[in-house]
Amino acid sequence: MKTKNLKLKFMSAVGVALFLGVVIFASSCVESQKVAMKSGPQLWAENCQRCHNIPSPTAFSADQWETIGLHMQSRALLTEKEKNKIVSFLQSVNQ
Repeated sequence: MKTKNLKLKFMSAVGVALFLGVVIFASSCVESQKVAMKSGPQLWAENCQRCHNIPSPTAFSADQWETIGLHMQSRALLTEKEKNKIVSFLQSVNQ
């Protein structure tokens, strides 16, 4: 009887874990779609002002924005796609 209860508990735990995995995966896909729909200027305004005043896009050169983007990607927990959109926007203003 104990073995049957243990198997039932194990199968229940596996079922819950699978369900949570699907829910987390689905929510991350929805979030990715939201990010994909946002422009570089939107992402720049939303993310950069959370921690500090945002500098003018012309405050740094295109190369400097690339370096800043790499640094801020890890600091602000930006995805590669978000960082690329922000940096592309900032570099386009300087051309």
